[in-house]
Amino acid sequence: MKAAVRIVRDAALDYRNTFGVAARAPLLVEVADVTALPEVLSAPELADGIALVLGGGSNLLFAGDPAGPVLALTGERIETLTDDGAHAIVRADAGVPWHGFVMQTLAQGLAGLENLALIPGTVGAAPIQNIGAYGVEVREFIHAVEAFEPATGQLHRLDAAACAFSYRDSVFKHAPDRYIVTAVEFALPRMPALKLDYAGLGDELIAMGIDAPTPQLVAAAVIAIRRRKLPDPAVLGNAGSFFKNPIVPAAQAEALQAQYPAMPVFRGNDTGTRKLSAAWFIDACGWKGQRDGDAGVAASHALVLVNHGHATGRQLLDFARRIADSVQLRFGVAIEPEPRLIGATW
Repeated sequence: MKAAVRIVRDAALDYRNTFGVAARAPLLVEVADVTALPEVLSAPELADGIALVLGGGSNLLFAGDPAGPVLALTGERIETLTDDGAHAIVRADAGVPWHGFVMQTLAQGLAGLENLALIPGTVGAAPIQNIGAYGVEVREFIHAVEAFEPATGQLHRLDAAACAFSYRDSVFKHAPDRYIVTAVEFALPRMPALKLDYAGLGDELIAMGIDAPTPQLVAAAVIAIRRRKLPDPAVLGNAGSFFKNPIVPAAQAEALQAQYPAMPVFRGNDTGTRKLSAAWFIDACGWKGQRDGDAGVAASHALVLVNHGHATGRQLLDFARRIADSVQLRFGVAIEPEPRLIGATW
């Protein structure tokens, strides 16, 4: 059985972030049972609070060391709370690996998360970033989020509305020090409503010879695309897509598309906005496959910032800023990072 609490002093975080950059924490506290959180966080060594809650380390960049202790929730319990034959509500601890959770729900005949297969990280990180891929955002299937509030010592259960989800955003991201996500409840249907019209997913299924896709086969297609386009962090350090797709007023998008007809344009948050492709802008500025020392952009995908070996977090951040500056200068569009920056601001 996993120990409820494990403490490591002067902890190296190199292998706890998918960029593989060097960083250290004065204290790393691993908690498997969230009922221990009140006692753990009341310890004198944590009197000044937690500097960072660390999941799989796949959505952050250490541009410096954390300013204080780091907390990692390691519980991996999954349970079905209700199942009426048409829908099920499944609860997963924050420490559950995301991809494994997706595949387990599919194996149980539950649909919805297939487009989000092979996204790195943990279940606890999913609502913070409102992760999304291939036309699906996780908020569409979140029933509730359980979160501990250190300031009050209370465990809360926030429904989807209270989470204030938007594109790659949530109440947890806006107030990172207020809540610690401890578990997530998902409402998943047994009758799938497949989304196949995004980013070549339908073409991949055709190439696989599939004319009657199931959620499991859609997941297989997503996995194939991601493995082909995105470098494996175990081989080439990265945090997946580094830049968010910018959302701009519809008039600005129309003016840009008139000038650049090949520029992709997608529906925005409402009728007055449009989502543009950060990858297209970065590629158009000539950054795809480029590098400066060990900091670079993947040759296979313009959105992926990579560490070719020994880049520091600061070097990667400086490289990302040069990319964003070039897009702003040429197209008048601001692009921003998806990952959380530790030790620096954008």
